[in-house]
Amino acid sequence: MTYLCQLFGGCRAGYYSNDINVRRSRLIKIKEMIQMWDFSTDAEFQKKLDWIKVFVEAECEPLDRLFPSAGDCYDVGNKKARAIAKPLMEEVKRQGLWACHLGPELGGQGYGQVKLALMNEILGRSLWAPTIFGTAAPDTGNAEIIAMFGTDEQKKRYLQPLLDGDIVSCYAMTEPQGGADPGVFECKAVRDGDEWVISGEKWFASNARYAEFLIVMCVTDKKAPIYKGASMFLMPTNTPGINILRNTGIHGEPGGIGSHGYIRFENVRLLADALLGGEGEGFAVAQARLGGGRVHHAMRTVGQCQIAIEMMCERAVSRSTKGSMLGDKQTVQGYLADSWIELKQFRLQVLQTAWLIDQGHDYKSNQISIAGIKVMAAKVFHDIVQRAIHMHGALGVSDEMPLGHMWLYAVMMGIMDGPTEVHKATVAKTMLKNYKPAAGLFPSAHLIPRTQAARQKYEGQY
Repeated sequence: MTYLCQLFGGCRAGYYSNDINVRRSRLIKIKEMIQMWDFSTDAEFQKKLDWIKVFVEAECEPLDRLFPSAGDCYDVGNKKARAIAKPLMEEVKRQGLWACHLGPELGGQGYGQVKLALMNEILGRSLWAPTIFGTAAPDTGNAEIIAMFGTDEQKKRYLQPLLDGDIVSCYAMTEPQGGADPGVFECKAVRDGDEWVISGEKWFASNARYAEFLIVMCVTDKKAPIYKGASMFLMPTNTPGINILRNTGIHGEPGGIGSHGYIRFENVRLLADALLGGEGEGFAVAQARLGGGRVHHAMRTVGQCQIAIEMMCERAVSRSTKGSMLGDKQTVQGYLADSWIELKQFRLQVLQTAWLIDQGHDYKSNQISIAGIKVMAAKVFHDIVQRAIHMHGALGVSDEMPLGHMWLYAVMMGIMDGPTEVHKATVAKTMLKNYKPAAGLFPSAHLIPRTQAARQKYEGQY
């Protein structure tokens, strides 16, 4: 506002001019300036968002209670769950909202990241919603890289049934001895005539037990740096030699329902056409997949945080202690204010990152922004949910509220798709690329030479 007042010669002389033509021209200029930073949503797309919100609340959230395990969303053999889910998927398709991250040629809408962000913060409120809308991880990322790097035959065999929602897939990258450091990966693929022979292990391969096929990263050239010596393979799960040693669950899940596979590949033979992308291009394929996945995780986290804040607000006006409502307590007000402010900041950071990607359709050049929201997703989610748990007391840590699961997921957010520490290092390294050492003995912000330079510049004028 200060800048506008200066621009137009003071507020009274600006908008409040008695000359109607002056007022009109200045209003036009103000509108032009405001349009540089437009936070509105297209009216037609807002109608779609409104429909999604109602649909998720009415149809998807009840599924969360009937089939509350994350594995239920991926178990295509669960006939009861699929009997309910399939008609809902068809309704989403009729609305033109199925797999919107993919282009029209693949049955989606080809939405940019900003639209996907606005959608995903609604879908993030429900465990089942991403599945019902064809955007569940890891299938979204797997579909994207098959679309980008797959041959026509691979697309026909793997991509189309995945897009139809008839099968699910698994992405197997991390290993028991290493996750964030791919330099220690040992699972290898060796060429033998027209075949590849794969040996080694993969760890925490989510949904392997339900998947129709795996996408597996293997070392194909031990002599080359890992970023040039790894390749990606498409592998049907019924291929001989694939052994799931166990299915690990996350903390709090009953035994036997875990869906994160510990897999051993024992001389698994694949034809040469199983290679996804070129030999040695495994990391190029992986980065194309992981960049989008990190963004979408952050988008859905916005929705989860909003749920936690809603629960906090309801609790604040429902319970009293020491003669007044919780909402009257200054500490509780601090919880609410901090949570609202943090979520607003995080949401804008996510939307700006989405906008930047849309400008160049490129994850790599926006690596610092993607790493930044990945770090903040874990932190903001953790802090807001912890406050919500504290406000609910014993009920907050019980299995009668969703907060315990949300808190655990917040912890997982700091690990999945690369740990927080790695992403912080990415942010810092990218920042430092734009700087060079100080020219002299003292920092460039050292006040003594700056003051001398200023005096020389305006000598005789002060």
